[in-house]
Amino acid sequence: MNKNIEKIISYLKIEQLRNDKRVVVFLICVLIATALWFLNALEKDYTTTISYPVRYVSPPNHQFLANVPPEKLDLKVDAHGFTLLRHKLNFSYSPIILNLTNITRNLESDNGTYLVPTNTLNRRISSQISNEISLQQVTPDIIRIVLDSLKTKSVPVRADVSIDFKSQFNLKNPVSLKPAVVKITGPASIVDTIRFLTSEKRTFKELDKTITRNIKLIHPTSTTVVPVEALLQIEVEKYTEKQIRIPIQVINKPADVRIKLFPSEITLNCRVGLSEFDNISDADFRAMVDYATISNSESRLRVKITDKPSFVEITRFSPESVEYLIETY
Repeated sequence: MNKNIEKIISYLKIEQLRNDKRVVVFLICVLIATALWFLNALEKDYTTTISYPVRYVSPPNHQFLANVPPEKLDLKVDAHGFTLLRHKLNFSYSPIILNLTNITRNLESDNGTYLVPTNTLNRRISSQISNEISLQQVTPDIIRIVLDSLKTKSVPVRADVSIDFKSQFNLKNPVSLKPAVVKITGPASIVDTIRFLTSEKRTFKELDKTITRNIKLIHPTSTTVVPVEALLQIEVEKYTEKQIRIPIQVINKPADVRIKLFPSEITLNCRVGLSEFDNISDADFRAMVDYATISNSESRLRVKITDKPSFVEITRFSPESVEYLIETY
């Protein structure tokens, strides 16, 4: 057996083939016969499936394609073998163009959703592929098209920043974006849910100076925003401590009751920017106790700070609770 295999291998060697013209003639005949068979096969008609890309254009006025319909359609076609071979060898087809206004015109919608039967598109599709090909069927049977109206509205913007200040530094004014309001345009179903937009996330560490820079605004991919950026302003200044004494007021006290507090005022320590240091006084603050919270089990009333300037940070105050004496008329 092994000898026979070795004999066949040696017979098929290039040198042997060159010396034996019968083998060469036989191989040429095989090639010619194969070519003739292949050409004869291509003369016949065949049914096959070709996958074509699709592009959706021209939605109705003021509307927007809100979903992602099929990117390709499978076309079952009949054609000569030569035609099919030519198309199979052409790996990139020009996309089939479907006009959204035309294909949805006579269809009823369900909240903007149209179900388009592909058998109604045969004429449109046939006109865009080779006239040598006969279209038999399109898959999928239904194309789902969701159209939404375009809407524009104004929404506020918010800065998404994380700030770590250097010692003795803090905000001079609240962090701001300019403009504070932008216009967003997109599908009504999306735009109606948007109450505000945020900027890209930014982190600042050891901040001791004012920051002013443009920053992008984040919005859904199917929408557009004007402008696309806002000016971020973080005004920073050095802070110092200030001590103020303010009287304690009593709320919810009956008219026929007199109450004395011990002590009757508190000492308040706050942090304030150097630019505002001379502008604050005890009149800018309010400390109070609530008469309605008096009970037999409590001999002291808790002090609360109810009013203060927005640019001031209270660090501590003392005392945090006071004794009281009630007198009746």
